[in-house]
Amino acid sequence: MKKLMVMMMMMVVVVVSEASMIQQTCKETPDFNLCVSLLDSDPRGSSADISGLVLILVDKIKGLATKTLNEINGLYKKRPELNGALYECSRRYKTILNADVPEAIEAISKGVPKFGEDGVIDAGVEASACERGFKGKSPLTSLTKSMQKISNVTRAIVRMLL
Repeated sequence: MKKLMVMMMMMVVVVVSEASMIQQTCKETPDFNLCVSLLDSDPRGSSADISGLVLILVDKIKGLATKTLNEINGLYKKRPELNGALYECSRRYKTILNADVPEAIEAISKGVPKFGEDGVIDAGVEASACERGFKGKSPLTSLTKSMQKISNVTRAIVRMLL
């Protein structure tokens, strides 16, 4: 019986420390609530170290870039007057998917966080440049702002590895 109690107490400590890791890490970011929400929504978050948390967030960047690219592709037919800006955004989001995300994943996985930070920063820069291309009439504002926020949160955590 005593062994069972000790094991249960150890499990509680592990669960609390896992939650604390996400909480403590997210306190160091510009958007605590977004950070916790993103990391808690992924089952890997409960057992990840800081590098693992970054990789989860890079996956979130990848998912959002894919979603935004799909939205852009759907807008070509619905909003042909925006095709120039949409083309530019498509190019920028493809850069996020084909260059920035792989760069970040490889760098973090290999223990070179500076290059991981570069990929994460560029994802936010590409999203901002996309938004500016619409000159105030963007149908992608919500997605673009989300990318900027996720990039900022991810960058803050990558900086913990430097």
